[in-house]
Amino acid sequence: MSRMRVVGWVLLLSGLGCGYRFTPRGAGLPGGVRSVCAPVFRNNTPEPGLEVLFTQNFRQELVRAGVLGGTGACEATVEGVVMGVNSAPTTVAEPVFNGNTNAAPPQLASYRATATVLLKLMRDGRVLSETTVSGSEDFLPGTTSVTGDVLEVEANRQAALHRLSETLMREGYDRLASNW
Repeated sequence: MSRMRVVGWVLLLSGLGCGYRFTPRGAGLPGGVRSVCAPVFRNNTPEPGLEVLFTQNFRQELVRAGVLGGTGACEATVEGVVMGVNSAPTTVAEPVFNGNTNAAPPQLASYRATATVLLKLMRDGRVLSETTVSGSEDFLPGTTSVTGDVLEVEANRQAALHRLSETLMREGYDRLASNW
């Protein structure tokens, strides 16, 4: 048991020596900000509803960090802009030859949804921290034919945008908090 303790201390001290620090997630907001409000983000894309999706996921990150302020109790606000969203096929499988030199039609392997969001932590009209996050999430085209069922593809796309929104807003909060 004492050997395990020694190993634990060695790991802890070596981690501290490398510049890592163990702090609560909500402890790093610039300017000592302890409560943040996030009004509904602006949506600069032609896709309706993305502003709500990204705002909800960002607010969830504020809740996790313990810094979501109530009405009138905010030291700062986060202004967000959904700047871009796109979906496109990623790869097409190589054609398969069936022996008489006729190639079978290519198979669509997947689609990729991408998004870019600008986040600004503001207090009294001043920018305390600002970051742009972007990323992508793959999704399947569906189970029927090369193009898949349109409704199935759209459901898969929406699920991918949901996952992407969660990931980007987590990264966005972490960047704002660390003033990255």
